[in-house]
Amino acid sequence: MSESPDNFFERVYAVARQIPFGRVTSYGAIAKALGTARSARMVGWAMNASHNKDDVPAHRVVNRKGLLTGKFHFDGTNLMQQLLENEGIKVVDNQIIDFEKHFWQPEVS
Repeated sequence: MSESPDNFFERVYAVARQIPFGRVTSYGAIAKALGTARSARMVGWAMNASHNKDDVPAHRVVNRKGLLTGKFHFDGTNLMQQLLENEGIKVVDNQIIDFEKHFWQPEVS
């Protein structure tokens, strides 16, 4: 039996809350950590739905190449970039510089 989207989203948020300050991870890395490697797009939907949750650092979740693909879901066009830069992560043309250095791999459950 498949789980409800609400339950899946809560599991995504639990992983996202673990992303350390100054680090980022990807939609796919979260999906893989949850044992649902093919559900990166659903992780993206969860991040888009997290805006009323102040304790979910959605700005730290990017695509597998380090692009700020979720930036349009933040108030103001540069808010996602500003939040990342406040944590010491440099972004140029929506691309995280030294992505590998800043990447955080969640624990696989």
